[in-house]
Amino acid sequence: MADQLPQDGELLTVEQIMDLIPHRYPMLLVDRIKILEVGQKAIGYKGITMNEPFFQGHFPGHPIMPGVLLVEALAQTAGAVTVHALGEGAGAKLVFFMSIDEAKFRRPVTPGEVIELHVEKERERGPVRRFKGRVMVDGQLRAEAIVTAMLSDK
Repeated sequence: MADQLPQDGELLTVEQIMDLIPHRYPMLLVDRIKILEVGQKAIGYKGITMNEPFFQGHFPGHPIMPGVLLVEALAQTAGAVTVHALGEGAGAKLVFFMSIDEAKFRRPVTPGEVIELHVEKERERGPVRRFKGRVMVDGQLRAEAIVTAMLSDK
């Protein structure tokens, strides 16, 4: 993002995502993000591997990604999209979770799959943003939720 305005169609690398949100391994749950519409809509991507630390206990012999982490991945994508839209001159910001609504888990996510994290802003009021999110694998809906967060100075 060095000295340029955010643009539609931009592909954010994991390094750029880490510049936008404070999460790090093992809690960084987005590998890259394609900005479809700056500040409004994007798709995040995460490759799910058996090496993920949560698979040791969730569940032995039948590994599935915990639903709460799917919602967290949606929220991280929405947070990165929000901060990205502010551009370089906005200063350091954090995005804090406020609520999760209408969460539904349709089918499990398992090792070897790539999740697509579709987020679209529904509302913006002052520092508060609300995004509708869907977790997709190969065009199939796996989970969905509405996440609300507040933008704050560090």
